[in-house]
Amino acid sequence: MTTAPSPQSGPQSGPESSTDLHAEIEVDATPAQTWALVSDVRRMPEWSPQVRRTFVPGGAVRLGSRMINLNHRGWMHWPTQAKVVRFEPHREVAFRVVENRTVWSFTLEPLDGGTRTRIVHKRESPEGVSALSLGLTKVAFGGVPAFTDELRAGMQRTLERMRDTLAS
Repeated sequence: MTTAPSPQSGPQSGPESSTDLHAEIEVDATPAQTWALVSDVRRMPEWSPQVRRTFVPGGAVRLGSRMINLNHRGWMHWPTQAKVVRFEPHREVAFRVVENRTVWSFTLEPLDGGTRTRIVHKRESPEGVSALSLGLTKVAFGGVPAFTDELRAGMQRTLERMRDTLAS
């Protein structure tokens, strides 16, 4: 997943706060079908506009798994490291990015008696965002507000691509 610098370094809450981002979509697939997709974080480059590659040492994604991402924006490329901090099959997978302290998650909510699913994609920063990440965003990504808007749009695009994959 993308590492996401945020506007402020202090803890914030709520889906539209300055440090937390939120996107969601409803899909015509069961939670089990949707889980098979969102829990395979190695496939993230298929959906995320910023992720170029995700490597999970050991292969299986589970609680405590570590991962390395290669992200990009235009000509810029940067690696990040993350650790799976929540893993509840058919319900949620979340990982914390080492470099900026943000937690990215996908939560599944069954709809229509379990025949459809809502995917909620969040980027939370319960400990604030690292000063290094904020500084790099200011220098390399055109500032925090612009990059935050880009991340929010990228999250929605990720979900749309997941929906399209599930429909095919």
